[in-house]
Amino acid sequence: MGKISEFFNKGEGFHSSGFMCALAFITVAIVLTSILSSRYYLYQDIIENGVSKKQIIAKKNIEVVDTQKTELIKREVSNKIRPVVTPVEDNYLKTSLQDLYDNVKRVRAQNAKYDSKFKELCVYLEVQDNKKEEAIVSYFLNASSENLAATFGNAKFILDELLSTGINETDIDLLASDNYITGKLGDKTRKSQIKPIAGILEHVIMPNLIVDEYATEIARKNAVNAVKPYVVTFKKGDKILSVGEQLTQVKREALKKSGYNTFELNKGGILGVFLLTCLTMLFLIVYMKKYERKFFTPQYLGIIGAFSIILTYICVLITPMDAIQNYYMPYPAFTIIIAVFTNPIVAFLSTILILALLSLTLFIDPQVSTVFVFASIMAAYSVSKINYSKRFDIIKCGLEVGIVTFLTIMLVAMFEEQFEIFTNLSFISSATAGFLNGLFSSIIALGVLPIIENVFKIVTPYGLIELADHNQELLSKLQYKAPGTYHHSLMVANLCEAAAEAIGANPILARVGAFYHDIGKLKRPLFFIENQSYFGIENPHTKLNPRLSKMVITSHTKDGVELAKEYGLPQVIIDFIQQHHGEGLAGHFYKQAVDIEGKENVQEEQFRYPGPKPLMKETAILMLADAVESAVRSLKNPSQEQIENMINKIITERLNDGQLSDSPLTLKDIKLIANTFNRILRGMQHDRIKYQENILSEFEDRNKIKIQPSKEEKLEKRIQEKITQKKQEQEQKSENSEKDEQ
Repeated sequence: MGKISEFFNKGEGFHSSGFMCALAFITVAIVLTSILSSRYYLYQDIIENGVSKKQIIAKKNIEVVDTQKTELIKREVSNKIRPVVTPVEDNYLKTSLQDLYDNVKRVRAQNAKYDSKFKELCVYLEVQDNKKEEAIVSYFLNASSENLAATFGNAKFILDELLSTGINETDIDLLASDNYITGKLGDKTRKSQIKPIAGILEHVIMPNLIVDEYATEIARKNAVNAVKPYVVTFKKGDKILSVGEQLTQVKREALKKSGYNTFELNKGGILGVFLLTCLTMLFLIVYMKKYERKFFTPQYLGIIGAFSIILTYICVLITPMDAIQNYYMPYPAFTIIIAVFTNPIVAFLSTILILALLSLTLFIDPQVSTVFVFASIMAAYSVSKINYSKRFDIIKCGLEVGIVTFLTIMLVAMFEEQFEIFTNLSFISSATAGFLNGLFSSIIALGVLPIIENVFKIVTPYGLIELADHNQELLSKLQYKAPGTYHHSLMVANLCEAAAEAIGANPILARVGAFYHDIGKLKRPLFFIENQSYFGIENPHTKLNPRLSKMVITSHTKDGVELAKEYGLPQVIIDFIQQHHGEGLAGHFYKQAVDIEGKENVQEEQFRYPGPKPLMKETAILMLADAVESAVRSLKNPSQEQIENMINKIITERLNDGQLSDSPLTLKDIKLIANTFNRILRGMQHDRIKYQENILSEFEDRNKIKIQPSKEEKLEKRIQEKITQKKQEQEQKSENSEKDEQ
């Protein structure tokens, strides 16, 4: 606990006790472990040593595949499949027949005694004192050439027919039967040729059929695949287990679908789950502390921890159900929510870690885990492209995730079924569930985002868009009570947004922060020069001591923070109010004090803003934009060169004064910011055509013609008088209310 506490104490954003943060870490780990282990406890409460201690009744209809019975049926079907045989090449047998015929003719043609020829043929035919075989040899020597040729011709006819279907041992045994030869050749064949033909074939042929192992395996596999799983059904109210009944595979699966995890977990196993949970959380925390420090705060870690607990609980409820319902686990919703509040990288890493933890402890199928890995990648990528001005983009994100999930499930099914997926569409139900999961995840995320913003006091881009509405109460008050400040804030917001976009910062945040950065001036709007000209009053600072003026001016940051908290603005906007002047010097009043009191009696620290210095890119941009806009506006008809010189001067002063030392801006960023300011301000200061003011009098002088105003001109003059009168009444009313406040 001490080392964990020390780790959190070093974390940026952890202003509270490190011990409390470590305690929160351990608490989340214990809660997750308890949820993951809950189903194991339930199982061990009813089963002991494979025997039921309680009677279990089905609370819903349950279908369980009896894998043992199914495998037995498949084995029986496979054994019934006869081996598939194929004939080998038959040229060898035909050549053997021709060789025998050639040798018989050769021996017959020899000029030798009959006994010598007889012995030679007997040796060639391997005759072993068999009268039947000797009779065949005698036939070969004594038959006429025509009969001999006919005999071998008939033998070749039968051989060709046997080779066309394949020869097995049964065919060879049948050759001993006269009826077999007669049946093949017909009754016209001479009886004297039947036995010689049989002898020829017995000498020549041999089995030419071999078992095709591959074809036999395919046949058996097809037969096995055609076997439907043997399903045991437990209807609602049926008894799953009786007291003292032995647990079987079917009963175990039925318990699993009833919500019990059938994996027995002892104390060592629970400790393992706890340590694995701690390791998973620690990986995420170390990554965020090193690479995503701006999100290493109690609020962001609290969001991740809270939704990890909710996700784990939902997955524990879903996993006992069938495989299709496993695709309803809301991992995409988790990714989308975390990505909106942090960034896509943190969201994806968080999802992968929690997915790994749940896959191990809940024994989720690897196929399901693989699908959710791809779904999470798509969710993180889709959120990175969202246009936060349109809330429907979250729904589009969900549709994209749903499509990717559908395709991934289809590809996994294609891989498992060896491209038989197009004839077996069983994957459609799972793929549809995956698609709906993506869609529902986006709807869930869209609904819970405002709740999370209020609970954890973290503003999302959607919240920023709402704050940018000029009908917000604070901005409306600024518009009517301090119109000069309001206009100044609009100009600064344009500069901030363009500069933030140029350097890759958050343009929405920069713009909204600029809208609210000067709301503290609402308390004393007439003490700020941009409002004095609007109300046409004398500068009150001419009658105040420089030190008092400094206090009035610099207090607008503190007043702004108080107003922001009163109206419930998020902390990130309060940071803009506090940091937009940093610890800068109120130079005008400092110089006045030096002139009055002498330099030795005035210290710069007494005339600086309370700070802190800008800590983010966006607040640093605001500091520069605020100063640059005010300085350029003070110039009368500035040239492009004057604008550029003023921008460089302001930025150089802030750099030399160390006001940007705590911000993450680089010199390259500052250069891009300066170029952006220059481009925007040149557009604001464009030249206009100077119109003649006394055009009517000029025409009268030239032409000596008195032009009478028309009815439309008279009406327009009345409207202008009414507007002027209304404006004066509003100014008087505002001035009276200001005096009342003072």
